[in-house]
Amino acid sequence: MKPVIFGLAGEALTPDERAFFSEAQPAGYILFKRNIVDRAQLRALTDDLRSLHGRDDLLIMIDQEGGRVARMQPPVWPSFPPGAVFDRLYDLAPSSAIAAARANARAIALTLAEVGITVDALPLLDVRQEGASDIMGDRTLGAEPMRVAALGRATLEGLAEGGVVGIVKHIPGHGRALVDSHLELPVVNANLNALETDIAPFRTLRHAPMGMTAHVVYTEWDAERPATLSPTVIGQIIRDRIGFDGLLMSDDLDMKALQGSIPDLAAGVIAAGCDIALNCFGKMEDMVGIADRLSDISALSRARLDRAMASVARGGDQPPLEELLATRDSLLGLVAA
Repeated sequence: MKPVIFGLAGEALTPDERAFFSEAQPAGYILFKRNIVDRAQLRALTDDLRSLHGRDDLLIMIDQEGGRVARMQPPVWPSFPPGAVFDRLYDLAPSSAIAAARANARAIALTLAEVGITVDALPLLDVRQEGASDIMGDRTLGAEPMRVAALGRATLEGLAEGGVVGIVKHIPGHGRALVDSHLELPVVNANLNALETDIAPFRTLRHAPMGMTAHVVYTEWDAERPATLSPTVIGQIIRDRIGFDGLLMSDDLDMKALQGSIPDLAAGVIAAGCDIALNCFGKMEDMVGIADRLSDISALSRARLDRAMASVARGGDQPPLEELLATRDSLLGLVAA
């Protein structure tokens, strides 16, 4: 198995993808709008991937946050709100906000599990900061670390109850970035005391099964390299100070915050201490290059992957999706009242 998650080009595997994936044996896959039509098509695609690898617990992930980040959309699937909605409810009734976030996440999980998706890139634990780039904005769960951690925990629990593994992101914190890391490299010059605020939710939820790095330079920790490529940030901050020992994947290697060839970047993030490199675009040339550059996954990283995928119970009785959505909407109605 190669320590990489690959994207797919379209709505079904091409013959070239099928042959390549069978040989390369990536750790998993990530899906986007380009891969999605409806329930039947999506379930057939995920079943095909599982059959290709002979692994029922295959990592098949998606970014289904709600709000502006939703790959599965109406009218086929329900719409889900952004994180800021739960933050606003927390101002009025913290316990209701936590219950709403849990019900919402469980509803998301049911829609994913139905079509064979096993991992969701949620929750965001980025602590929102005044004046930062809007790339986080209403996606975040708030500006206060304890609140972010409480709502993040409820989200992780809701996903797990619905049979889906959650990913805490973007570790060690994207909330201070002044620019969008999809477009350029953010540099955060905050001092060590300020950065303690950013890492606090990740420390609280350090036992999460999976985490995703931030493509951000933190000058107090490593002025030369973004966290994703920094052995210092990954080793001393993420693994030691935060105490995170789950599966750590990079954010997407194709984002413009990173410079260099995609295969070189994949090798770089693994060398820096990430367990898995994330390559989303589904470009065959890049994927072949990555497979050529990377050795097989380490025993420690494979153990983290297996542990994460075994952290949720799949199948069994679940409440109706409509019931979960109604519970969420009833609680969120307090915001508008």
